[in-house]
Amino acid sequence: MTDTLADATSQQPAASEELTADDRARLTAATDFLDYEDETVKAFVDKALGDIDRAAADPVDLAVALYYAVRDGIHYEVYGADLSPQGLRASSIIAGGKGFCLHKSALYAACCRAVGIPARLHYSDVRNHLASDRLRSYIGGDVFFHGLATVYLAGRWVKVTPVFNKLLCRLYGMTPLEFDGRSDSLYHPFDAQGRQSMEFLTDHGDFDDVPYEFVMGAMRRKHPKFLDEDGTGTVSGGSLADEAS
Repeated sequence: MTDTLADATSQQPAASEELTADDRARLTAATDFLDYEDETVKAFVDKALGDIDRAAADPVDLAVALYYAVRDGIHYEVYGADLSPQGLRASSIIAGGKGFCLHKSALYAACCRAVGIPARLHYSDVRNHLASDRLRSYIGGDVFFHGLATVYLAGRWVKVTPVFNKLLCRLYGMTPLEFDGRSDSLYHPFDAQGRQSMEFLTDHGDFDDVPYEFVMGAMRRKHPKFLDEDGTGTVSGGSLADEAS
């Protein structure tokens, strides 16, 4: 692992290029974080796909089904989140049943790889206008370090954000973000009332696996008050859902 962007993003195929066999093998492999060979992840994928015939299904349909399983099946919560290496593993995220963007994007990438869809992690800085006042006080404003995933479908890379579940969207007046498997699924620039909700600012690029030192270095630099005393999780107490106004 590395905490430098240039090193961590090396060997990435360009978005417009057809994947080579080596690219596809690397980007569908299980890793310590994307541990889809774990029985917990296998069970989650099996439940998400139900009776879908994976061998015959279009990968787009598999990616969409997995998107909704992660978006709505894992509760979005920023407080008391485990940011240790163990806590950011797909199997642990499922076992805990909750997490925020860093967790849910890793889980989604693992699930896609489990069915042979090349997947990576992607990080950006975003301005979020819909955070609670308490969360902004911990974050240090309204600019957040943000994680999503990119998946290779129908010959191109698509950005995917399976983060805010339906309940939280309703509480914060946001329209739930949908995914059709063919176009980028990023945060809507406006909420259900037409107010601006999120802006993407700095793009940090794609990574083959969770770049743990890079992610934690960014969290320590950008959001030091948001981390717990050990620096391996977020502050506990409270609930983002309860803080919705």
